[in-house]
Amino acid sequence: MLGSFVSGIGCDLAAVVAGLSLPFSAGAVEGQVNRIKMLKRQMFGRAGLALLRKRVLLAA
Repeated sequence: MLGSFVSGIGCDLAAVVAGLSLPFSAGAVEGQVNRIKMLKRQMFGRAGLALLRKRVLLAA
């Protein structure tokens, strides 16, 4: 299991180095994605895409 993790990091070494060395962060975007996923989970089975879209737009 640990070997698989290390192998995965080795395959994506450029992304790991960039993530640790550059001042940019995707934290704000990840927060918005997380919020939208939470709304989607809350509404599962209740209504269609139209209502989910309205909730996402009004919750912003």
